[in-house]
Amino acid sequence: MITPATLERTVRAALEEDAPWGDITSIALLPEDATATADLVAREDGVLSGGDVFSAAFALTDPAVRVDLHFADGDRFTAGDVLASVTGSARSLLTAERVALNFTQRMSGIATLTAQYVDAVSGTGVRIADTRKTTPGLREFERHAVVSGGGSNHRRSLSDAVMAKDNHLAVLRSSGQDLATALRSALGSLPHTTHVVVEVDRIDQIAAVLDGGADTVLLDNFSLDDLRTGVALLAGRAVAEASGGVNLETVRAIAETGVQVISVGALTHSARALDLGLDLRIG
Repeated sequence: MITPATLERTVRAALEEDAPWGDITSIALLPEDATATADLVAREDGVLSGGDVFSAAFALTDPAVRVDLHFADGDRFTAGDVLASVTGSARSLLTAERVALNFTQRMSGIATLTAQYVDAVSGTGVRIADTRKTTPGLREFERHAVVSGGGSNHRRSLSDAVMAKDNHLAVLRSSGQDLATALRSALGSLPHTTHVVVEVDRIDQIAAVLDGGADTVLLDNFSLDDLRTGVALLAGRAVAEASGGVNLETVRAIAETGVQVISVGALTHSARALDLGLDLRIG
């Protein structure tokens, strides 16, 4: 969920970056009283995300601009659909246009890619989740886009859950600490509501992780056979999550191994912007 404070702060920063001293082209060329209507048009099929962000770009530029959203976040659309209409000062519409499009194209691209992964595992009951591989400063927007596409959010930040990854385990090994003992010690110092995730890259690590009290075991870069073995060893005592080597060609087979969650960094770090355009109509 994008908080109102984050929405305003992030969009305002983008507008100030794009027009730090105003839009000198629009001010110099366009009559002050000129008005227009612009349609947000899909150039390709996709899933919408960022409607509120799109609206905020215009509202923060000029509160008198009216934005009508014709589709909601999470709605699927086809090429040619008019997703939203904007009416107001021509200067204001052109000043906010690029920021509004940049956010909406980026977020809709993430939502569309996420929906493709969700569709690929349909019927398996597996959750497709994002990761922390997000654009700095835009995490809430990108996480929202994943949810728009039918995916789930992983931990929001380093402060939200214990997640011991390969580098943490390497430090523990180098200091001579036993993994299970270290995990139990950590759990004793944390609130009982804290979720504990441990990443493993070998089957022989699973027993110690379970002994340490992990809530989720992340099976990283496991083969399909090893994923099935890992799920059997966990036997429901912890959530089985798969990551690594996940793409649209492999995700269905990974889901069918019995894991409950598949985390996909590509949802946010590799999604391309969707092709959307703002078509102006003079009024």
